[in-house]
Amino acid sequence: MIKLSSSEVQISSIGLGCMSLPEDYGLSQKIIDTAISGGVNLLDTADLYQKGLNEEMVGKSIQGIRNQVVLATKVGNQLRSDGSGWDWNPRKSYILEAVEKSLKRLQTDFIDLYQLHGGTIDDPWEETLEAFELLKGQGKIREFGISSIRPNVIRKVLQDSKPATIMMQYSPLDRRPEEAAFPLISSTETKVLVRGSLAKGMLINKPSEDYLDRSEKEVEEMKEFIHDSGFSPEAFLIKFGLSPDAVGSLIIGASSVEQVQKMLKGYEESLSIPERIIADFKEKFSPNYYQQHR
Repeated sequence: MIKLSSSEVQISSIGLGCMSLPEDYGLSQKIIDTAISGGVNLLDTADLYQKGLNEEMVGKSIQGIRNQVVLATKVGNQLRSDGSGWDWNPRKSYILEAVEKSLKRLQTDFIDLYQLHGGTIDDPWEETLEAFELLKGQGKIREFGISSIRPNVIRKVLQDSKPATIMMQYSPLDRRPEEAAFPLISSTETKVLVRGSLAKGMLINKPSEDYLDRSEKEVEEMKEFIHDSGFSPEAFLIKFGLSPDAVGSLIIGASSVEQVQKMLKGYEESLSIPERIIADFKEKFSPNYYQQHR
């Protein structure tokens, strides 16, 4: 378990990404139950997922075990009333309005981790961060975080506040956080929540293709290295994702009980992977870098 910030909130090394939960409540309940019984305590959802239905399913699934769960959700994408999509809205007034709806859908009095679901350097950060601090003071949230891959945004938020978490993409195919974000975050109490750690399955069993600035050939070579490591690809990718000091947890999505079981098995196996294998991989394959938002 990793302790978040100076609070008593502690999260498991693997969190369940709830975005992929099926709309069949009975199946979603089984997926969540399997994760929790396997030692996962962090459930990550968002008000945007399935237009609020995802929060409702998660909330319903944890009735009676609320104190065993660290509940994380997100705000910032405001659904249009005509159902045609959503608009970015990080204003204080909207956050204070949206949190009440999330609390109701989740059937809880408080949210353990409330995250801004994106953000650019031009957002009104003073009022956004003020909203989160206000909600903490009211006891409606325990901690707040942001979801952003942009170094300039991360730098700004860390300078102006103390978020418990920053969610960003990280995997062998996307090592951009290693250049600036991880070193910056490592000097604070903030922890990274990693999404995309399984790299869309491309390093496991899906066909290789160009990814960011990596060629299909390089992706295939990475896959071969991982498959020749003597460990399952899932275990290797979990070990890789958790290896940076800044990382607190990997948020891994699942749409079936079998996927959760494979995730749990991969985590257990990852504990036996020597650090040198990850180091050898990083030495053989070069990192990539952010070209924008630096």
